[in-house]
Amino acid sequence: MSGVIFNGPVGRLEGYYCHSERRHANLALVLHSHTQLGGSMNHPLPKRVFDAFAERGFSVLRFNFRGAGRSQGEFDSGNGELADAASALDWLRIQNPEHEQSWIAGFSFGAWIGMQLLMRRPEIEGFVSIAPPANLYDFNFLVPCPSSGLVLNGSADKLAPPKEVGKLVDRLRTRNGIDIQQRTFRGANHLFENHLDPMAKAVGSYIDSRMSVTC
Repeated sequence: MSGVIFNGPVGRLEGYYCHSERRHANLALVLHSHTQLGGSMNHPLPKRVFDAFAERGFSVLRFNFRGAGRSQGEFDSGNGELADAASALDWLRIQNPEHEQSWIAGFSFGAWIGMQLLMRRPEIEGFVSIAPPANLYDFNFLVPCPSSGLVLNGSADKLAPPKEVGKLVDRLRTRNGIDIQQRTFRGANHLFENHLDPMAKAVGSYIDSRMSVTC
């Protein structure tokens, strides 16, 4: 694992990368929460999601959106961050030319960005969406959802209320052949404080279940 710098749409982007030694490793891109609310690739939650993928042999990248950490540029309310994520996925694929599956994982604002990237990049076959703020952002672009995935949220989340997340999941389940799983953690807030261990375990278990089907 190592820190990396790669080119983004408006300058350099700072990331942290784990390269798998497997010849046909799967790929995962992990996106952090809202930059102006303290989100960065070094927040404990995206770090735990990153580790869950790395422990399962993925080549995995987490990175700072423009304006966070050492990434150049300024916060762009979503459009620029989506372009950043697309550049990060391109970089990840170049590092792994013989990869198999590609996954996207996002937390809060990053979940919104990740799901937009999912719609634009048909090679993404799986997703993990954590605390998607369905009350703050429009997710209607996801109907129908193109890939199966996992949605995690907390019952005490005031920024992404469980009721709104539940409505989003119901909409995503309308396409035949797409399996959208959801788990709500009782007592967990938006940051999953005191719930990071079970959250990471749920992510790992879901990845394992998907890999067992494809193997």
